[in-house]
Amino acid sequence: MAKKAFITGITGQDGSYLSKLLLEKGYEVIGAYRRSASINSWRLDELGVTKDIRMVPFEMLEASNMHRTLRAVKPDEVYNLAAQSFVALSFEQPIYTCEVDGMGPAKLLEAVREECPEAHFYQASTSEMFGKVQETPQNEKTPFYPRSPYGVGKLFAHWTTVNYRESFGMHTSSGLLFNHESPLRGLEFVTRKITSTLAQIKLKHAEVLELGNMDASRDWGFAGDYVEGMWRMLQQSSGADYILSTGITHTVREFVTVASRELGFDLQWEGSAEKEVGIDRNTNKTILRVNPAFYRPAEVDLLVGNSGKANAELGWKPSTDFEELVRMMARADHDRATRGPIRN
Repeated sequence: MAKKAFITGITGQDGSYLSKLLLEKGYEVIGAYRRSASINSWRLDELGVTKDIRMVPFEMLEASNMHRTLRAVKPDEVYNLAAQSFVALSFEQPIYTCEVDGMGPAKLLEAVREECPEAHFYQASTSEMFGKVQETPQNEKTPFYPRSPYGVGKLFAHWTTVNYRESFGMHTSSGLLFNHESPLRGLEFVTRKITSTLAQIKLKHAEVLELGNMDASRDWGFAGDYVEGMWRMLQQSSGADYILSTGITHTVREFVTVASRELGFDLQWEGSAEKEVGIDRNTNKTILRVNPAFYRPAEVDLLVGNSGKANAELGWKPSTDFEELVRMMARADHDRATRGPIRN
């Protein structure tokens, strides 16, 4: 009999790639989605897996719904990927973010404990919990210092996951994933904002790309690689916490440079800080400028992970390098912009 995997946040980037991976491994995949007028399944559609997933309505703030659903599904594996995952928005909606990203997983863990305690549970933790980093690179023992409501909410969920493992003997694991991107990333994230806007500028559908801190550094990997790590965590004999990362950082400026080159721009940087601009030498037009409105209230300047534990215990390591990732995203958005408006 096929294993059953229950995935919250299935219509997001990670949920879509994870669904494809699990279906290829012969799983029955049940996807939890938040009830609305329609299911935003474009990512699943692009991967060609929508028809193979059983979708069920699910609300991260409604415990009774969680209990009824898990009682009916009886999954072997539960992947909690649902979240308010946009860091900038968490400063505008801090209470909602902490309820969904913190209390939501706590309610889900309690439902798993009561309805399907033998299920293996995965919690999507985040490198944003390290925030104002206490050491570089960060590993599983590095102290946390979140710098956003998003990071704070995720940290609550992370420690709750650890607590359920240690208190009740449940197989619970947290993946402390560093930034992982793809052509399926939401447009509100800086990486897709860069590639989608540059693609539209190339096709003369937009004039200029506005960004915030160009010196912010991130450890960027490919989401398709990282969902393999999630699955491997739940195949271990017991739960644990693992960092998934590339161990290499790049600035926002470097991301823009690679994406613009892939799209045929010849970018020249001029000025600094709020006066910095990117000029396309081919046309002598300014296609990028800094807008301080996009600065974070509390910036996270440098995040870089040490995934040695995942490599040693899970046999996991990323297979897609930074330039390949950026080029992939730029090409995908150029193709989309050629066909029509880019959707989210």
